[in-house]
Amino acid sequence: MELRPILSTLRRHKVTACLLILEIALTCAIVCNAVFLIGQRLQRMDMPSGIAEHELVQIQLGHIGKSPDAKAQTETDLAALRQIAGVRQVGVVEELPFSYGGSSNSGLMLDPHQQQPTVNVSQYMGQNILPTLGVRLVAGRDFGPGEYVDLDTAMAALKTGDTKGLPQTMIVTRALAERMWPGKDPLGQTAYVGKDIALRVIGVVASLARPNMLRMGPQYSVMWPIHMTLADGASYVLRTAPQDREAVIKAAVAKLKQLDPNRVVVTKRTYDEARREFFASDRAMAGILVGVIVALLTVTALGIVGLASFWVGQRRRTIGVRRALGATRGDILRYFQTENFLLATFGIVLGMALAYGINLFLMTHYELPRLPGIYFPVGALALWAIGQLAVLGPALRAAAVPPVVATRSV
Repeated sequence: MELRPILSTLRRHKVTACLLILEIALTCAIVCNAVFLIGQRLQRMDMPSGIAEHELVQIQLGHIGKSPDAKAQTETDLAALRQIAGVRQVGVVEELPFSYGGSSNSGLMLDPHQQQPTVNVSQYMGQNILPTLGVRLVAGRDFGPGEYVDLDTAMAALKTGDTKGLPQTMIVTRALAERMWPGKDPLGQTAYVGKDIALRVIGVVASLARPNMLRMGPQYSVMWPIHMTLADGASYVLRTAPQDREAVIKAAVAKLKQLDPNRVVVTKRTYDEARREFFASDRAMAGILVGVIVALLTVTALGIVGLASFWVGQRRRTIGVRRALGATRGDILRYFQTENFLLATFGIVLGMALAYGINLFLMTHYELPRLPGIYFPVGALALWAIGQLAVLGPALRAAAVPPVVATRSV
């Protein structure tokens, strides 16, 4: 189709055409970045934790102050929880992957004299962590009974500088091992926390996500052999069959209340519930962005329909003349579709530039990654398709105008 008549017509309606182009450009820019953000949220929500998520139950009790018999009480509780029907493993864990709360982190160094840590890691402390959480050990071994130290002992040793009271071994994730010792066997390697605390790697696990992970990143996690109690802020974690979790929660709470009726249960939930709670804001944000995308595309489509309908009404005489000179209904239909395609193309080109600018702003102020190039053609195809569908109704009405009716309106 000859484009010159279409461009000539658009030049006579510069303001209207520019407004539509601007609307399409803004929609393109916002939709491209919104779809990208939705993808980021969904990817974050789908991040593997490295644990047996559907088999875990968490129970946390409230404590005020430090009880002198906290360790003995914890051992009594663990022995009682192991007797509950359906319970496979019981452990004491300070924190779980994807859980709100204070995340323990430290800098890990290859050389104790480094000025800056080689990498920042999240710390997991507690008893019986690997078998309870279902973390897969890919090399080395789990902690032995003689390697554990009490948290109080470790804290006192830190104050006095006596390294004998501190853990001497650790278990690391495969991602951390590859980061610290690329191309080497991590077993037996030594890393340092501060200048004096040397820790030897005795085991490597496939993966273990960091607690309270606020953004995407490598799974740089370590496990220390430190005994924890509920008074230290830890939780009891029970591993059972997925179908037995609710029954195990009720039985475990009843058993703990039986041992001490005055204790307050702060948390009792499955890990699935904990994960859903952690990612609730991500789901909400994804839903809001979907709503924004739908609203913008709807407004843009309505704008195209309104403008095309207005132009059809304004051009009835021109349409009638063209029909009288031999133009078919298909010619009229293609005219309006081509006109809309040109307007959409101008808007998409401008919108891609705006999308890139918005992404640079988000990268600078919110540490988001660069917008992948695949989103530009996808956004362009979506807007072209919406534009063609939106203009189809007015274009069909224009094609249906009989020549005799159009000429009588002169």
